[in-house]
Amino acid sequence: MEKKETFTVDEGYFFGLGFFETIAVKKGRPLLLDWHLERLVDSCRFLGITFPYSASAVEKLLAEKNCPENGVLKIVASEENILFLTRENHYGPADYEKGFHLAYTKVRRNETSPLTYRKSLNYGDCILEKRAVRGSDIQEPVFLNTRGEIAEGATSNLFFVKDGTLHTPEISSGLLPGILRRWVLETGKKEGLPVVERRIRPEEVKTFEECFVTNSLLGIMPVSALEDVKFQSRNITEGWMERYEKAVVPHS
Repeated sequence: MEKKETFTVDEGYFFGLGFFETIAVKKGRPLLLDWHLERLVDSCRFLGITFPYSASAVEKLLAEKNCPENGVLKIVASEENILFLTRENHYGPADYEKGFHLAYTKVRRNETSPLTYRKSLNYGDCILEKRAVRGSDIQEPVFLNTRGEIAEGATSNLFFVKDGTLHTPEISSGLLPGILRRWVLETGKKEGLPVVERRIRPEEVKTFEECFVTNSLLGIMPVSALEDVKFQSRNITEGWMERYEKAVVPHS
């Protein structure tokens, strides 16, 4: 299958009615590609869009684009267009050593909107909130929902640790169910590691011992602080980072 090189103005351009996936590429391999395509196909079906590319076709296109060794593949799909874009993944060891500082944004996640739960081109809130903290000591804004519960980061899902158990906002809190979030949940279930999905309020944060965020480009990123609550421990977080490196990231 040949990739379409032209762009047609459609509802994706006019109204943000389309979807995208952002996939980490390590040593030429797109990580968790099958899960990304499964989510993209499901989202496209929601709007009656056909996504015709198989995993093998995507891998072939990626090889032709000469993606950086530590790179990113972005797939964009709308009614009339499918785009494949590559770039470098700019996260490095210093980011993980320092950890992310998070802060709440005044913008609320709308847990009643079906687009909240899909990786939609209607992504303005996330981009604007990321830009608002650019140049500050905040790396990731965090959205609450209309009930005042923690939903998600602008580009990430959140996990908290208490007494060895992971706690993460449930999907109905108003969040995109991320690919790495899914990996953590499925790995926890498979290995008998306790992970709880539930509603979490900001006032609970001070009771947690650790925090990390996940997305496909970060993998698992330690959190040093959320607002003025500092997380000193990383024991559980580092264990999950090691599992991810061994299970998902290619080393040859």
